[in-house]
Amino acid sequence: MPQLITLYFMCGIAGAVNFKIDQGLVNQYMLHRGPDEQHAFTEDNVDFYHLRLSIVDIGGGKQPMQLGNRYTIIFNGEIYNHAEVREQLGIVGKTSSDTETLLLLYRQYGEAMLPYLDGMFVFAIYDKEKKTIFIARDRAGKKPLYIFNDGRKIVFASELNCLKGLLPLQMETGNIYHYLRFGSFYKQLTPYQLVSELGAGSCATIHCSTLAYAEKKWWDIGLFYREKHRYTFDDALTKVDGYLHQAVKRRVESSDLEVGSFLSGGIDSGLVTAIASEYTNTLKTFTVSFAGEYDEAPLAKLVAEKYKTHHTQINISFDHLKDDVEKILSNYGEPFFDSSAIPSYYVSKEARKYLTVILNGDGADELFGGYRRYVPFARYDFFKRNVLVKGSAAVAKNIMPHSANKKSAYNYIYRLASLASKSNLHIYLSAGVDIMEDYERNIIHPPADYLKQMQDDFNAVAKTSITGLKKIMQLDFDTNLFNDLLVKMDIASMANSLEGRSPFLSKELLEFAPGMNDEFKIKGSTTKYLLRQLAKKYLPAELINQPKRGFEIPLKKWVDGELKEIICDYLQNNNAVSRQFLAPAFIDGLLSNTIRIPAEKRAKIIWTLFSLEVWYCKVYLSK
Repeated sequence: MPQLITLYFMCGIAGAVNFKIDQGLVNQYMLHRGPDEQHAFTEDNVDFYHLRLSIVDIGGGKQPMQLGNRYTIIFNGEIYNHAEVREQLGIVGKTSSDTETLLLLYRQYGEAMLPYLDGMFVFAIYDKEKKTIFIARDRAGKKPLYIFNDGRKIVFASELNCLKGLLPLQMETGNIYHYLRFGSFYKQLTPYQLVSELGAGSCATIHCSTLAYAEKKWWDIGLFYREKHRYTFDDALTKVDGYLHQAVKRRVESSDLEVGSFLSGGIDSGLVTAIASEYTNTLKTFTVSFAGEYDEAPLAKLVAEKYKTHHTQINISFDHLKDDVEKILSNYGEPFFDSSAIPSYYVSKEARKYLTVILNGDGADELFGGYRRYVPFARYDFFKRNVLVKGSAAVAKNIMPHSANKKSAYNYIYRLASLASKSNLHIYLSAGVDIMEDYERNIIHPPADYLKQMQDDFNAVAKTSITGLKKIMQLDFDTNLFNDLLVKMDIASMANSLEGRSPFLSKELLEFAPGMNDEFKIKGSTTKYLLRQLAKKYLPAELINQPKRGFEIPLKKWVDGELKEIICDYLQNNNAVSRQFLAPAFIDGLLSNTIRIPAEKRAKIIWTLFSLEVWYCKVYLSK
């Protein structure tokens, strides 16, 4: 076997059957994903195009890559354990790149290769002999792929904006109604007709001669939530510690460039940083400080000093937000309501000045129980039908005044009463994004079945015998993480040619954590209990019981302050697309603040509509 030299690429990919890709247009829309090299492959009616962001600048890994005269691959992502898989399966190649590993595995195992892989990936392999393209996506869906299929041609790309630049796409109005309720597009849905997103843990086969397309799940976290572990707490703690070490080690050692770590005042990033420092003595850490917001810098500094990292405090201001907001939102290629996309962009932009690869704590909350809304579900399964509970909660909610502070104990009780008063899917929507809940009557003529796919998926989870906590955590993994959080960080980081790596989303942790006992995740009112206990081994005591914060977004201040003028310009326009979907009087009442509605919810709805307008005007209507 040749000496192992690992080649990794964070990239953009595009491909087509029965369609000639305009390489100039792909570069125009996706060069930020691969500014270092761009190469193409064309054979018969198949076009592949690859844009490379070099993580290791070693020759021999150029893509598209071929194996013999039969297989050709374009690959976006990284397979962190590919060297281990080669050794385990006795696979030998001409190079030592993870790209060639995928080709060699596919030649030998086909689709059965996928369970071996620990990584974040989307790849497409063209088989010249069979005239097929095999496409696969990683378990959590960290790396994106969007597919246009009109029956005459199939075109796919890493970003929606690229497809929009290549094709005359039309809006799928039914999905816009869905966006108003969910804040993003559920699973494979997009704002465009004939365009779908390849699902997380999914693979697809395209028959190039007939354009027959078949997609299926190759991995499903629901199966692991149905497993019942018999591990004691101490055994589970040891397992998680070992798996996290393995995941961090792979993600640090798989780059010849310096690897950094986002370091907040929380335990997720603290654990990642502590463990990463065991595998490199040049670890760079970054703490973000937002002017006028809670300052995590002192807590983060304690970790940096403990592990002697090369620490930088990045001071972020929103002074130029009015000038930047349309560009930041337009990067997503679709309406995107999560306002934390704004600081995520600024953080990624600043971190990119120092390095190209950075570790983060994505996935820890969804796998280990990090959200405060999980606490009541650990005590009671709100997804079960209970007329008495629903009726009592409805009475309580109707007599309670609206909450003015989203972080207060009162607001927690108010939201608990609100979700308990609902039925079916509405329980989950109220517990989660909670955008239009209680105000959905203002949506104009929604299709009767516009939430059917989500309702069916909800019903399938709700009727299982797993606990209420496991149900909401599975739903969050399949929806909130996939459709919102991973999209947010992929676009924010790749828009700045920065690669984010997520140790908590490793193969081993994804397949172990769901089956842990509920009390290892939520104990009493303590969230993320096991990780907090693990943190005692590695982190200063001051961090152990810190609440989850994330980026603190002054959304109410934005919509009534520095962004009020631009928001009103969009939403008060009689031609605003929002007015086709939401009652104009309701929109006007929100803007004038004359509707009885909690202040936080008002700001959230206004932001959701503003994001829709920016997409419609700056992306959809653009040439």
